Amino acid sequence: MVRAIMHGCNGVMGQVIVNMVAEDPDIEIVAGIDINTEEKNGFPVFGKAVDCNVEADVLIDFSSAKAMDALLDFIEARKIPAVLCSTGLSEEQMARVHEVSSKAAILKSANMSLGINTLFKVLKMVAPILAQEGFDMEIVEKHHNRKLDAPSGTAIALADAINESLDNAYSYKYDRSQERKKREKMEIGFSAVRGGTIVGEHDVIFAGTDEVITIQHTAYSRAIFAKGAVAGAKYLAGKPAGFYDMQDVIN
Repeated sequence: MVRAIMHGCNGVMGQVIVNMVAEDPDIEIVAGIDINTEEKNGFPVFGKAVDCNVEADVLIDFSSAKAMDALLDFIEARKIPAVLCSTGLSEEQMARVHEVSSKAAILKSANMSLGINTLFKVLKMVAPILAQEGFDMEIVEKHHNRKLDAPSGTAIALADAINESLDNAYSYKYDRSQERKKREKMEIGFSAVRGGTIVGEHDVIFAGTDEVITIQHTAYSRAIFAKGAVAGAKYLAGKPAGFYDMQDVIN
């Protein structure tokens, strides 16, 4: 049985994970950390990471960037493996993540979905074949009307997976509204849609002469990210210090 600390346990995603773990016989939440210290799930909740004195095999984080600095200090001091799911980290914070990973196992991915991470693998196999035959590549992503960034981090990560398989020879085109010119051959284009309550939809389009291949991933709920985080936690427990991502989990 893997013993986990849930950082951000009383947040929306924290509660999704807590409820999911409650149905999993291979992992349990033994403590929580949250500014809301309400104990409603049968384990102790600490207001600050530094106050948590419960022994555990792994930590799962689904909180916010502003809580990351103190959390990384805790991970470094305890040398506890950690799955970091919080988004919006600064370059300085990411540098700190990599620094701490030399002392504790840390798993961090642009997207925690098992499906999206499988798609990364598929794209790396498909892109070199189709690019050689002259297919153009475009990514269309759709999200809810409250999302602040565009294109999404996942869309960029999908493009990165393609580009890495092509020796990073392609440039990224985020906007075509400011110029009148035909599409460049060596570019990957992005389009972003924002509306309603769309959880997340990504279409990777390979457009060739007289044929189009579209590979799509649709997220119907945020539970897919929780599922990936739990799978990541079970994988990471007991691992040596180092930086890991979801590709390690699915391989």
